Amino acid sequence: MNILIARFNHETNTFSPVPTPLSAFSPAYGRAAYEADKGMRTAMAAFIELAEACGATLVTPVSATANPSGVVSAQAYEEITRRIVDAVPGCDAILLDLHGAMVAEGEPDGEGALLERVRGAAPGVPIGVALDLHGNITPRMVRNADVMVGFKTYPHVDMYETGEHAGRLLLEMLRGEARYTVCWKRLPLLINTLRSSTLSGAMKAAVEAAKDLERAGLPAVTVFGGFSLADIAEPGMSVVATSRVDQCAAAQDAVDALAARIWAERADYGYDNEPLATSIRRARALAAGATRPVLLLDHGDNCMSGGTCDTMDVLAEALAQGLTGIAVGPICDPEAVAQLVAAGPGRTVEVALGNKAPLTAIGRNTPPLRLRGVVRAVSDGAYTITGPIYRGQRVHMGRTVCFDIGAAQIVVVEQTHEPMDLGVFQCVGIDATAFAYLLLKSRMYCRPVFGPLSSGLVECDSGGVTTADHTRFRYRNVVRPVYPFDPM
Repeated sequence: MNILIARFNHETNTFSPVPTPLSAFSPAYGRAAYEADKGMRTAMAAFIELAEACGATLVTPVSATANPSGVVSAQAYEEITRRIVDAVPGCDAILLDLHGAMVAEGEPDGEGALLERVRGAAPGVPIGVALDLHGNITPRMVRNADVMVGFKTYPHVDMYETGEHAGRLLLEMLRGEARYTVCWKRLPLLINTLRSSTLSGAMKAAVEAAKDLERAGLPAVTVFGGFSLADIAEPGMSVVATSRVDQCAAAQDAVDALAARIWAERADYGYDNEPLATSIRRARALAAGATRPVLLLDHGDNCMSGGTCDTMDVLAEALAQGLTGIAVGPICDPEAVAQLVAAGPGRTVEVALGNKAPLTAIGRNTPPLRLRGVVRAVSDGAYTITGPIYRGQRVHMGRTVCFDIGAAQIVVVEQTHEPMDLGVFQCVGIDATAFAYLLLKSRMYCRPVFGPLSSGLVECDSGGVTTADHTRFRYRNVVRPVYPFDPM
C-alpha cells in the first residue's frame, strides 16, 4: 500500500510587494521532505504517523512552505506542483497538506489547479486535503477532493489535529469502510481577519456550530474564514463538509443552514479600525500602573498575512507620544542589519530604519525613520519554538541585532518573521517581560505566548499591506456584489 504525502503551503496577499520565488519555500524533496515534517506539529506530520501506523509505504515528494507574501512565481508553482503530480502513479491514496489561499502567476486558484492535476493523474484514487482556516475554497478544490478538513483554531494551534482528522477519514476510504465526498456553500462575504479569531465573537460561535454538526454525526465540518487580501474572483467565507456519499443531501442541508446563520450575522465579521494616535493613547492609559507589558499589535504589517515587516508608523507614533520602555520586534531591514553588524556591539550608530519595501499597491511611499542608538547584541537569529504554534521547529530570522535607541530596544532582522515566540527577543538577550510595552509585528500568532505575559493589548494600524481597513485596497477581480463593499 503506497500513500503519497506532500506539503505545499502558501497564503497569497496579492497586494504584497514581498516576492515568492522557489527559494522562499525552502523545499525539501524525497527523504528530506519526510524528515522535515516527521515529529512536527504539522498536518503532514500527522499524515506520516497515520500511514506508518498502518504499515504503508510512504511517498513524500516534497515539503514546501513559505511565509505569506506576494503572488507565487510561476517557476516555483510549477516546480513544486510537478514534483507532486509526478509522484502520483502507483499510489493507492493521496494526502496533501495545503493552505487554500494560494495565488500563482497565471493561476489564481493555486490549490484548485493542483488538485485537478493530481486527480487527472490518479482517477479513482482517494484524495484527502488538510487546509488552513483562511482558505478561499473554490469549485475545483471541492470537485477534486474526497476528504477536506480545515483548522478550527485561529491563532492556529490544531494543524496536527486537522491532519489526523483528514488522514483518518481517508484511511477509512482506503480500507473500504466508507465512501466520502465533499459538499460546500460559499458566501459572498469578505470578513476581516481580525474577526476570524476563534477565541471569541461570531467566528467562535460558527466553529462551535460546526463541531456540533460533527458530534451529531457528520464526519467533518469546517467554517473557512477565507483570506480577503487575495484579489481573486471569489475570495471569502465558506462552509465545507466531508460526508458519506449516501448522506450527501442531508449534509448539504446542514451546510446550507450553517451558512445561512453566518450570513445573518455578517455584520459581526466587520472591524472598526481606529486612528493610530488613538490606539497609542489607549495603550499609554493601559500601561499606567501596570506591572506587565502592554502589547502593541501592528495588524497593518503582519508578515503572516504578507506584510513587509518594515513599516515604522506604530513606533514613530509611540515615540512622538513619549512612550518609553518599548521592546520592538522584529523589523526586517537587511540594509540596516549590515550597517549595525559592521559597527559591532557597543558602538553608537545612526541608521535609516524601515519603510524601505515599496507599498505601491496601496499608494504608500514613506521615508525610513532615522534613529540613533547603540548596538547591544548580534546573533544568527536562530531559535527553537517553545510555544504551541509549530512547537519544536527550528526557525531563522537571518542575522539579528538588538538596537537600543533609549526609549526602545529594537530587534532588527534580515528576514520577515512572525513574533510567535519569546525566542524572537531571547536570541539577542532581551527579556520581553521587563518592558512596559511590546510592539509586535503580529495580529494573532503572538497571542498564545505573549497574551498571558501582558496586562492588555491594543491593535494598532500601521497602514501597511495587511491593514484591517480594506477600503485602502483597490480590488479589480472580486465578483460583485460582495459584503461589506456592497449593500446586501
